Amino acid sequence: MLSAKSDVQVDTPEVRVTEWRLAPGSATGHHIHEMDYVIVPVTAGEMTIVGPNGERSKAQLSTGKSYFRKAGVEHDVLNETATEIVFLEVELKP
Repeated sequence: MLSAKSDVQVDTPEVRVTEWRLAPGSATGHHIHEMDYVIVPVTAGEMTIVGPNGERSKAQLSTGKSYFRKAGVEHDVLNETATEIVFLEVELKP
């Protein structure tokens, strides 16, 4: 599987903003979120989420419709569609 591309746009003592681009067939790689975070979809699309136990689920992204998650989320994010998925991840530093 291809690796998703990330570009840190802002990194201050308060917040880190990363643009993620998942080409078709790419994945972020398994990771644990160390901070609370907000996802801001730039494109609409469907991501496949793979939990630490291998359980798979689908997540629908709507352009501009943000969502929040607490620190501790553990998963891999895959793009199993035919179009690129782009979103901003805003991490809130303690």
